[in-house]
Amino acid sequence: MTWIKSIFPEAAEGRLKKIYDRVKGPGGKVDNILMAHSLRPHGLEGHMALYKAVLHHSANRMDVWLLEAIGTHVSHLNDCCYCVEHHFTGLKSLLGDDARATPEKIEEMRKALTGGNLAAAFEGPALAALEYAAKLTQGPAAISEADITALRAQGLEDGEILEINQVTAYFAYANRTVLGLGVGLEGDELGLSPSESDDPDAWGHS
Repeated sequence: MTWIKSIFPEAAEGRLKKIYDRVKGPGGKVDNILMAHSLRPHGLEGHMALYKAVLHHSANRMDVWLLEAIGTHVSHLNDCCYCVEHHFTGLKSLLGDDARATPEKIEEMRKALTGGNLAAAFEGPALAALEYAAKLTQGPAAISEADITALRAQGLEDGEILEINQVTAYFAYANRTVLGLGVGLEGDELGLSPSESDDPDAWGHS
């Protein structure tokens, strides 16, 4: 599951148990990426605070499915299969009955996100967001003010550009957590999203 010791939910105590109780899914399972933090519960709490703020906060303006698409693409560019599988599954779930959720469209979207031809499935602001995320991932020092101007030209407001930037940066962190500690998919249930009743603003204050 990981190359370092992980504390499983049934053995958790104190602060770690309280955090696990908040993040666990059906059957009491906790995702492996979260258990990788178990020796330092404060780090797990920080991870969850960042994750929920950039991807699942009600104050965000960008469509969550697009944020998940950015996460999937960034994870692919970083060769993080764990995050690709989790977040593309989450993307499919978020689309629900949307016209983009037909099996053909979903396959087209996955190929675009993992095959290098984003324009095959995305256009307009969504395409611009994904292209910016790719450039930031592969050559962050090459980003210039012109890249921000190009995003504005597609109708994206500065707050939305900030969301795109922060999701891209979060996945750089998450991918390196997974790849650097050998986190695997064994035992995980793909695509689970945090409970809507769990207030993102409460993380870091337990």
